[in-house]
Amino acid sequence: MTTSVGPALSRSQRLDRLPFTRRHGRLVVGSGAGWALDAMDVGLISFVMAALAAQWGLDDTTLSLVGSIGFAGMAVGAGLGGLLADRVGRRQVFAVTLLVYGLATGAAALSWSVASLLVFRFVIGLGLGAELPVAATLVSEFAPARIRGRVVVALESFWAVGWVLAALIGYLVVPTSDSGWRWALALGAVPAVYAAVVRFGLPESVRFLELRGRDAEAEAVVRRFEESAGVTPPVEPVTATHAAAPAPGPAALWQAGTRLRTASLWAVWFGVNFSYYGAFIWLPSLLVASGLDLVRSFGYTLVITLAQLPGYALAAVLVEVWGRRPTLSVFLAGSAGSAVVFGTADSTTTMVAVGMALSFFNLGAWGALYAVTPEVYPTAMRATGSGWAAGFGRIASILAPLSVPLLSEGGDNVLVFTVFAGFFLLAAGAAWGLPERRGESMDAPV
Repeated sequence: MTTSVGPALSRSQRLDRLPFTRRHGRLVVGSGAGWALDAMDVGLISFVMAALAAQWGLDDTTLSLVGSIGFAGMAVGAGLGGLLADRVGRRQVFAVTLLVYGLATGAAALSWSVASLLVFRFVIGLGLGAELPVAATLVSEFAPARIRGRVVVALESFWAVGWVLAALIGYLVVPTSDSGWRWALALGAVPAVYAAVVRFGLPESVRFLELRGRDAEAEAVVRRFEESAGVTPPVEPVTATHAAAPAPGPAALWQAGTRLRTASLWAVWFGVNFSYYGAFIWLPSLLVASGLDLVRSFGYTLVITLAQLPGYALAAVLVEVWGRRPTLSVFLAGSAGSAVVFGTADSTTTMVAVGMALSFFNLGAWGALYAVTPEVYPTAMRATGSGWAAGFGRIASILAPLSVPLLSEGGDNVLVFTVFAGFFLLAAGAAWGLPERRGESMDAPV
């Protein structure tokens, strides 16, 4: 038996009141598949670095450049991708980013020198940087208000799937031959094919369509979601009153009433990126340095990576029970504690156990961060705000791998992971400057 939502509701309200349907599921899985492929590419470079260190005889400084150059591309891509998504649409930009980094990853498998690999990694980063905040924005704008945080954390959990795939490829493919790392990167070209699925298989954001004055398209999308839920659309739907609004530029992020949220969000993104990428990009190499061979190092990295999944699962529950800010702050504090202990680990067993705790807390924090980020800004500047926060965070992603060799020389792993813990705590404190939007409509005043 169907029910009517009533003629007085806006399209956004009609979406917010729906149950989670198969269409929501297809959106999350469709976006999540792109997210997993993204994570697989980022994760693969840590295994490629460890292989190239042995095969090409690269020193730590050169390896740091290989690890960081992709994040330079991501910093640029995130800002540009957000701006474009607020102007031409979330789905369009999502598909283009998949195509760009998929083709570039396949090309990187043919790298003939360090310089060529660096160029390909930068282009890969352009696509990767834009994809994540745009996909999170698209999903958050469709998710029912009461479970929006949980849905976005579920989307973020596909990162763990991709990282596990990277760990499996690193364990099973990279060590098999001198060309193993090339075959691993060749597998990363899959997103180029998946881009077509995204372009034609996923819906465009209803809120974006309304802002561009495309009411007929917006109404058609909402009706498809209502039909999936067994809800009868209203006979006379409410027409958006804010159609064709211009997309503001990045300067709007720092206007009065917005700058505190922006500063807090950027600080969280910076702290989380610095500590996460500083630790996990170098993890296989650190395990090798502790005395393990390449295969055992990759195997232990796979075990540590699997601990991400329960971290996401708990965060998905807590963002709707505790709220976004408490969940984010607690998981970041847990990440800081785990980092301190990891730095003092004196055996492989301890390193793996504490690495699993670091993986658990850190990826739970990432889930909460992606849940709260699209909620900080109104629709007209949501993708721009999300993209620029991610882009600023990528600056930390560049600096972190470069800092590891320098910090190691100054005080070995103890200093390295103490610094990581400090950045985690910085992010935990900054989280309390963000708005708490649990259960609220995306269109409610921030």
